[in-house]
Amino acid sequence: MPIPGTPSRAELVDHLVRTRIAGDVATPRENNLSHYRKLANGDRHYWLGLELGDRWSDEQDVLAVMAERCGVNDDPEYRYGQDTIDPELTVAALERMASRLRKAAAGNQRVLFATGHPGGLLDVHRATAAALRAAGCEIMVIPEGLHTDEGYVFQFADVAVLERGATLWHTHSGEPMRTILGGLEHEGRPLPDLVVADHGWAGCAGQLGVDSVGYADCNDPALFLAEAEGTVQVTVPLDDHVTSPRHYDPMTAYLLSEAGLT
Repeated sequence: MPIPGTPSRAELVDHLVRTRIAGDVATPRENNLSHYRKLANGDRHYWLGLELGDRWSDEQDVLAVMAERCGVNDDPEYRYGQDTIDPELTVAALERMASRLRKAAAGNQRVLFATGHPGGLLDVHRATAAALRAAGCEIMVIPEGLHTDEGYVFQFADVAVLERGATLWHTHSGEPMRTILGGLEHEGRPLPDLVVADHGWAGCAGQLGVDSVGYADCNDPALFLAEAEGTVQVTVPLDDHVTSPRHYDPMTAYLLSEAGLT
């Protein structure tokens, strides 16, 4: 069960491990390595809206970054079995994200929220949006009538999502974010000062020069590479779809408390 209120740092680390948001996560090692290899081989599905060029064409370089920033096993010969996310790295990244949220609140900035993982992270983003609005930020409303080849782009509970067949859709694509930013420019509206997102929504925003922070799983290396390069400001390592979305509540409470938004 989620722990009540705002956890201490130690309590949050323990909770992340118990719920497998971090620690021994559900994603197996072979899946992680397969994704690192596909990214290194230029498969744009795994670039998450970024333009990586040939800078990460060696999968061992990708593994090294993931070990440093996410906490996966750094042994290239370890190819099958359990892999990990270091909960201390998760909490440290939440604290870095909190600093950027505090800056947004202090400046009454325009903030756009989006998720390609609505089954897991929608309410994390919704709660963060509500806290920033209460602090004086403008939570941006996206233009109407947007769509990509995958489906329609609209907002649900202040969070931009992809809708297809009356269902909120899981997507790695950066095209929905590109469509939103293009739609804002077409309407003569300012772009966001900050994007809080995940998957290609976060990657594309950072690639296009918008301050971007986000969440990523250990089998989605692109955002960690983008943070290493400075394209994305913060990437929080976590399992992005655990058994219950409520397991993320203590993490969200900690983030908002660290940001001074509670």
